[in-house]
Amino acid sequence: MDIDTRADVLKRLSYIEGHLRGVRKMIEEDQYCVDVLKQTYAIRRAIEKTEAKILGGHLHHCVIEGIQRGDTEVLDELAELYELANK
Repeated sequence: MDIDTRADVLKRLSYIEGHLRGVRKMIEEDQYCVDVLKQTYAIRRAIEKTEAKILGGHLHHCVIEGIQRGDTEVLDELAELYELANK
């Protein structure tokens, strides 16, 4: 993973961790369900954006390097990720 992608992903993960702690606190304080759900939806979107960032970095670096080396396993890994993402 390149340095910029790593820094961005770590920042996003810190945000997600903080958001999760906030949701836990909302549950503990018996907050209104709709308000809690709005926050969980925001967390889900943040996770999806983080995944997209990681995948983009993987495609632009690891996959290209693997193909240049003649490593076809990277294509199998992409197919596996596709299957996991669509379950």
